[in-house]
Amino acid sequence: MAESYQIELPELLPLAEKVLANDRIPQELYTRYDVKRGLRDLSGKGVLAGLTEISEIVSATPDGKPCEGRLFYRGIEIQKIVDGFLKENRFGFEEVVYLLLFGELPTRTELDTFTAVLGHYRSLPTSFVRDVIMKAPSPDMMNALARSVLTLYSYDPKPDDTDIANVLRQCLQLIAQFALLSVYGYQSARHYHGGESLFIHAPRADLSTAENILYLLRADNRYTELEARVLDLCLVLHAEHGGGNNSTFTTHVVTSSGTDTYSSMASSLGSLKGPRHGGANCKVDAMFSDLRAHLQNPEDEDEIRAYLNDLLDKKAFDRTGLIYGMGHAVYSLSDPRATILRRFVQQLSAEKGREEEYRLYERVERLAPQVIAKKRHIYKGVSANVDFYSGFVYHLLGLPRELYTPVFAVARIAGWSAHRLEELAGGGKIIRPAYRCVAEEREYVPLDQR
Repeated sequence: MAESYQIELPELLPLAEKVLANDRIPQELYTRYDVKRGLRDLSGKGVLAGLTEISEIVSATPDGKPCEGRLFYRGIEIQKIVDGFLKENRFGFEEVVYLLLFGELPTRTELDTFTAVLGHYRSLPTSFVRDVIMKAPSPDMMNALARSVLTLYSYDPKPDDTDIANVLRQCLQLIAQFALLSVYGYQSARHYHGGESLFIHAPRADLSTAENILYLLRADNRYTELEARVLDLCLVLHAEHGGGNNSTFTTHVVTSSGTDTYSSMASSLGSLKGPRHGGANCKVDAMFSDLRAHLQNPEDEDEIRAYLNDLLDKKAFDRTGLIYGMGHAVYSLSDPRATILRRFVQQLSAEKGREEEYRLYERVERLAPQVIAKKRHIYKGVSANVDFYSGFVYHLLGLPRELYTPVFAVARIAGWSAHRLEELAGGGKIIRPAYRCVAEEREYVPLDQR
């Protein structure tokens, strides 16, 4: 067998320069042809690409003025949903999954039955952990999760059937399995790449999704009620966020092609992995670690301002010019998910004896919009988004940073599933927006004349 030939990086640099030289389209052409880059106009308003009944994001009044952010699941405001299950001292994620999938709140009997169904599906095919997850474990948990999802296709007796009942069955199984795939992938990677002890706990059908994550992850299976409640709240707040967010729009685009559920979900996972989308919570946690390392006094607001200015000037942390966790593509004055989560983060930090860290987050949340407003022209308000606090929650819970985005996926697959079913039920066309070619026409030159 012939040896494989691998091009070394130095050999690729001239070719990379060709790519840069030939693939940079002048900004003025986007203006000339009125192209909405990122499918958003200059004011940040998204291009209307579809209709949905699953969720609604409100960030402006009817006359276009910025307002406090509001989020609705199937027409019910998220704050009221959260207040409802917390008042009854229940976990809320399973109820929210039912609401998103079926369009209405479940009765007590329906919720009990649905929870039992998820508990029944919370298992993996025989030897799947050994033969798939533990073989060549990936150091990146999102890639490991996507690979596991694609491999589950091979275990499905009807993988390509897009009948609604079959897709619903596939979605329910994946919703139940995502926590297992994520935690088991992490346990395998930390063993094979980090030399840590390997332990694999079997899930419990009687526990909620949030409880199972903590139960599976920890060697002693132990967690406090507040830990499980706050993690459940994170899952509720991350479960869905409109049809236009990057990963859910990916769900619609890929589903519209008629492909299978596993390919659709793996595509959405690829989108969520990006640091501009689901990976932002990891960046927030890493940014705060860097901030603490550079502060002489975490209570000195002038020091904090100086660091935030350095972030914007690309002099600190990853030098991207971003303050992670601040600002949102849609929300302006506030992100309702961050508003809800903030109160519980305070309680959890008190339980962990880490109130000082929480106060640092409070200071950055207050100071960052001021710094951004002085540095940059902004067309709408800037406020903390849900990633600002969710990364801190996961840090307080002792979740490894490698699992921050997979836990986001454990929640968001509920929304992806609802949107996949909506796309299939609506019988829409394949999604195919237009791109205008701005290259000049040229003649072909024979090889020996170039």
